[in-house]
Amino acid sequence: MKLRMPKVVTFWIAVALAVLGLLASQGILSGLASYAFWLVVAGFVVLDLGKFDERSVALWLGRAAE
Repeated sequence: MKLRMPKVVTFWIAVALAVLGLLASQGILSGLASYAFWLVVAGFVVLDLGKFDERSVALWLGRAAE
């Protein structure tokens, strides 16, 4: 499995999700307060998935890489 550095867009999406989760947990975004934990988790998952190349993801999903 080859690992690579996440793209800049992937990194900023992960940061945005984490910041939304942090603001929600502090009550600043009260509408998202019940999702605060999951927003932060989603940010880390996006960042983690961003390090894999397309071939590794295809193999992980059980699809033949072309």
